[in-house]
Amino acid sequence: MRRLMGTAALLSICSLSLAADYDTIIRGGKVLDGTGATWMYADVAIKDGRIARVAPLAGKTADTEIDATGLIVAPGFIDVHTHADYDLYDLPLAENFTRDGVTTIVTGNCGSSPTDVADYFATLEEKRMAVNVATLYGHNTVLRKTKGPIAGPLTDEQWVEARQLVDKAMRDGAMGFSTGLIYTPGQWSTTEEIIELNRISAGYGGIYVSHMRSESTKIMDAIDEALRIGRETGSRVQISHFKMPTDVSQTVGSARASLAKVEAARAAGQEVWVDQYPYTASSTSLSTMLPDWVLESGPERAKEILADPTQQERIMEDMRQNNEIVRKRTDLSYAVVASCRAMPEFNGMNIKEIAQVFALRKAKGEDVDWKSIPREQWPEVSMPDQYRTVTALHLSGGAGMVFHSMSEEDVEIIMASPLVGVCSDSGVREFGKGVPHPRGYGSNARVLGRYVRERQVIRLEEAIRKMTSMPAIAFRMEDRGLLRPGFKADVVVFNPDTVTDKSTFTDPHHYSEGFRAVLVNGVVVVKDDTTTDARPGEVIRGPGWKPAAM
Repeated sequence: MRRLMGTAALLSICSLSLAADYDTIIRGGKVLDGTGATWMYADVAIKDGRIARVAPLAGKTADTEIDATGLIVAPGFIDVHTHADYDLYDLPLAENFTRDGVTTIVTGNCGSSPTDVADYFATLEEKRMAVNVATLYGHNTVLRKTKGPIAGPLTDEQWVEARQLVDKAMRDGAMGFSTGLIYTPGQWSTTEEIIELNRISAGYGGIYVSHMRSESTKIMDAIDEALRIGRETGSRVQISHFKMPTDVSQTVGSARASLAKVEAARAAGQEVWVDQYPYTASSTSLSTMLPDWVLESGPERAKEILADPTQQERIMEDMRQNNEIVRKRTDLSYAVVASCRAMPEFNGMNIKEIAQVFALRKAKGEDVDWKSIPREQWPEVSMPDQYRTVTALHLSGGAGMVFHSMSEEDVEIIMASPLVGVCSDSGVREFGKGVPHPRGYGSNARVLGRYVRERQVIRLEEAIRKMTSMPAIAFRMEDRGLLRPGFKADVVVFNPDTVTDKSTFTDPHHYSEGFRAVLVNGVVVVKDDTTTDARPGEVIRGPGWKPAAM
């Protein structure tokens, strides 16, 4: 018999002469079943990849036993907003997820997804992965496939292809339809176009998931649009990575104002859900800092516009209006480079600092050792200098960014809402590469450690519900999200007194700590905060999929 003993012990192995009752028993822990109910002492038995019993099991045996004395036993966490997508082909262990307690992820968010869902799932099943994977089908994916990355309506012929793409994706197993309405080319689409395409997904029971058209000054209108799309197509709505930027809250109101709009829709009978990553910074592409019109004719034309001296005055004025007039910014230090392939020396630096380096190079030569010069001796730079730095980075190939733009108060207001779940908004992290947002490593542990244990924003039972049964209900994962007999045996065992996120904005490459065991479909994928290299993950297909006839 194998047994995971004590709070610091590893698995020990001995033989049994008789067949065991179960494959695995997790003994003696405080069981939080995922419903939001308070804990109970119970053992959890697993057989053939599913929960067999949740009850005292003295006298029963198992091939593997996990001692959970003093620990919490809960359903595996479900992250419905990830960008793992094709990352899983090369990084199938998905350690930043599993070592944060995540057993199921949903890809295809923000309007960008695998183009061929059937091929994507077939490849994952061939390669195998440590987590369970579902996917949405992306609006921007459809548009790029039909008309390319440009503004303008679909032609009649393109409409035929677009409808066929969404229909096929749903029949191949997509969970629903996603939009990313600050990204090209979807940002130029009308609400009516989205309604028409989402109607196809809704016909199969798919969920509508949206990175809204605005998360800043027009956030209230953006919420209305997302809700309208759901109402007119009859689909459930999931609003992605809900937030309230600090500069916007001064005019719109705190996060309570935007949440009130969602809560009013719920009260009126509309099924709408929300997710959130628990940080005061967002992360997306550098291109979002450019005026929309620069990008509307596609990426190659955008480069021509940015390099054209005759266009500079208009570009500078539009950036000034957005930053200095509308947002009242005095510099661009809020924007930090997470990953710039062409200029990796700038990873972890903000736009103002990079503009200062450019100024040093201009004054002292390209070979200047700027890292050896004290920061207080770096030259002052104007806002136009910083805008030109943004365009220079984009012309070099672009960059992934981290934007520090939210308050702790609004993060906590959003978290306290019973409609808001926990997400990472992350891909699979390649350990040590770039300076990415820490949310990819520690979102769940951060909620459990900082916001449950330390700040007491929500109760532990509620945090577990937000990570388990709540996303399972929203996405209609019928046999996951609860510790209930017959459900898939996705389970986490963690220490509520020590679980913590170790990843930070300046030093992000650290896995979460405090997880004794993480099981996916009954197989241990994390043991004492260390991966086991097992790949028991399954593909989770959506409501439109039908198994092929045998």
